[in-house]
This record gives sequence, C-alpha cells and structure tokens, in this order.
Amino acid sequence: MLTTLLRDSRALAALAVPLILTQLAQVALTTTDTVMMGLLGTEELAAGGLALVIFNQLRTMGVGLLTSVGNQIAAAAARLERTEDAAEPGEGGKTGEREAAHAEIRGIVRASMVLATLAGLAGAVLMLLIGQALIWLGQDAAVVERTRAMLLALAPGLLPCLWFQAIRQFTVGMRRPQALLQITLASIAVNAGLNWVFLHGTWGLPQLGLTGIGVATSTVYLLSCLALYLSAKKDAQLAPLLSLNAAKADGATSLRLVGLGVPIAATYGSEAGFFSLTALMAGSFGPAALAAHTAVNQLVYIVFQVAVGLSHAASINVSRELALGRTDDARRLKNTALACAAAVMTLVGIAYLSLPRVVLFPFLDSGSDQALGIATHLLMVTAVLQFFDCAQNIGVGLLRGLDDTKSGFRITLIGYWAVGLPTSWLLAYALDLATLGIWLGLLTGLATTALLLLRRYNHQLAGYRSEPVPA
Repeated sequence: MLTTLLRDSRALAALAVPLILTQLAQVALTTTDTVMMGLLGTEELAAGGLALVIFNQLRTMGVGLLTSVGNQIAAAAARLERTEDAAEPGEGGKTGEREAAHAEIRGIVRASMVLATLAGLAGAVLMLLIGQALIWLGQDAAVVERTRAMLLALAPGLLPCLWFQAIRQFTVGMRRPQALLQITLASIAVNAGLNWVFLHGTWGLPQLGLTGIGVATSTVYLLSCLALYLSAKKDAQLAPLLSLNAAKADGATSLRLVGLGVPIAATYGSEAGFFSLTALMAGSFGPAALAAHTAVNQLVYIVFQVAVGLSHAASINVSRELALGRTDDARRLKNTALACAAAVMTLVGIAYLSLPRVVLFPFLDSGSDQALGIATHLLMVTAVLQFFDCAQNIGVGLLRGLDDTKSGFRITLIGYWAVGLPTSWLLAYALDLATLGIWLGLLTGLATTALLLLRRYNHQLAGYRSEPVPA
C-alpha cells in the first residue's frame, strides 16, 4: 500500500512540481508590479491595484475557459500512445489510427487558439468598458483617471496572455511542461527590468509612470507567448502537432471546448467573487481587520498554488488513465493527490501555528499590534481551512478529468454562496465574531464544497465506462 502510494506520488509530482513552481513564479510576477506601484505613491498604488483586480478577474475567467484543453490533449495523446504501443514492427495497419490521433490533437490546438483569440478580444473590450464605468461606482475621480490609463495599457496584453495559456495547455496535456517554469522565471526578471525602464524613462524612452507598468506587463505576456511557442516548435514531439492555423479550426471541436470551458470560467469567476465579497465584509470592521484579512488571504493565495499544480496534474493524469482504460488507476489518483496535498498543508500549518509573527512579517507592519493580533487568530483557522481549500480545488480538477465541468460549477455555487457566505455573515455579524467569523464561514463553505466534489467524483467514476483497450 505504502509502496504504491510512493510510486504514484512520484509519478504525479513529475507533472505537478513544474506546474506548482510555475504558479508560484506567476505570483511573483504580479507581486513585482505591486511593489513598483507602491514606489509611485498611494494614489498610483490604489489605481494600479484596482486595474490589476479588473484585469486578473477577466484573465482568470479566460484561463478557465481554456483549462479543459489540457484534458482533451491528454486523452488524445493517450490514445495515440496506445495505438503506437499496439503496432508491431513493420506493421502499416495502424498508420491511419496514428494519423487520426495526430489530426485530433492538431484540431484541438487550433480550436483552443480560436477560443483564446475571441476571449482575449472580448475581454479587452470589456476591460475598457469597466474602466469607463468606474466613476459611477463611487470611486475617486483622480484614481479612476489613472486606472483607465493603466487598463488601456493592460488590455492588449490579455490576447497574448490567453494565447500563452492555450499553448501551455497543449504542452501540459502532452506531459512536457518543463519549459513553462524556465520561461515564467525569466519573465519575472524581464518584467522588473521593463517596469523600471518605462517607469523612469531610462535609455531615452518616455517616462510613462503607472501606465508604463501596464505597458511592461503586456510586453512580457507577448514575449512569454513567443518564447513558449518557439520552445514547443523546437521539441521534436510537440512541433508536428502544434498547428495554429485558425482557418482550419473545426467548429464542432471549438463548440465542445466552449461547452467544457464556460462552466470552468464561471467556477473561477464565482470563487474570485466569493473571496472579494468576504474582503468587503472584513473592511466593514475597520482598517486593522481589513489589513489582517488581506495579509492572511495573500498567504492562502500563495499556498493555494500548490493545490492548483496538484489539481491540474491529477486532472491531466485522470484523462490519460481513462483514455487508456485504466479506471482503477484513475480512482487511486484521487487518494494520491489528496495525500500529497495533506503532507504539504501539514508542514505549512505547523509554521502558521508555531511561527505566526515570522509568517506575517512580510505583509504586516510590526507596529500594527491590532492587525497582527487579528491575523494571528485567523492563522489558526487557516491552518485547518487550507486542507479543504486544497481538496476542493483537486476535486474540481478530478471532475474535469472526467469531462464533467458542470457538476463542479454547480457544487461550488452551493458551497461558496449557499453555505459559505451565509455562514460568514451569521458568525461575523449575528454572533459578533467579526473577521474570525468570516474565516470560519469560509472554512465551512470550502469544507462543504470539498466533500461534495469528492463524493461526486467517486459517484461518477463508479459508473464510468472507458473504451475497451485493444489487444
């Protein structure tokens, strides 16, 4: 039993670790932007932060729209692998099946690029429209003016950002994600350099201030997309299958990706909205409560990247195992992913409980005793909450491996909005637990979501009928 778990964990980690490190590197990318904004002043930080919230909300939903591409690629690649394994030396009868599998993968890539293009254009337009509407939402006029300029610089970057995600899903689905980490790490340094150049107008370039940070971010997304594309074209296994000819995209494949992707995008948007609303609730208890909530939420967000990597890796592997007809292996993947997550969350939880001031130091001023006290109590809840947060994200990924994206969306609506939010309100306001009550409500909502998602996966897998494996 233990030997099997260790073997499965190593196999899962081979795909999950590069994805986790890539996610953490992306967090460092946005953190760099925030630090640079802070150097400009309070108004610039407020305006830039608001612009990034709008951009990230639309980017996150666009990424969700493309997430199922990796599963479709993984299943098609597994069928290709099965065909090649079944072929005998010199046998030509399998040539047609191999060509069909190649064509299927190329068709998925083309369709994903069409989807990324349409989502990027629509998102950019929507971003600018939201910028125009900010003044009607009670925001400060000076902040809105700077936010609009920032959004104008960020909007063009959404297109290459989603192109990058489409190619990323292709490489992950083919289980060759190694270049992702190298490119993302390089993008951090490039982003910091461009931020500084556009911010201060060095090397004869105009001094763009806050807008320059937006220009730098859009430029980095374009460069990252080109770097990942060129890396894939140099890979002997990936190059023949990487077809970006949108004119040859199949309508039926595109619609299938839309049908799978829309519920994922809605799930991501719902989760982001849920956490944003709890931030507004925390703000109602004063600046110290909001500062504590923000600090702990950022910690949760960083650790959450481990869950994202494990979820995506488990999801891809479930798609592959089912395409190979190995239902028992797909069932075992759930336990492997949860065990890996539990090991990491246990170590993090120990740090939260034993060294709270050290953990909170980068986010809270040591002179803010009230905020530090609130955050320390929140860390006690978070030490338990993160187990369920990780489990619910893995649950969504496992269901995605079964091509079941609608169940995940429905269950997260129940967990977040029907259970979590009312519980947060009841504990925070009716029982007067303030910010602590909000986080206890978050814990309840995430626990409900995790249990329902994992139960749904077990039920779906029990009735799953895979394709027969040819002899």
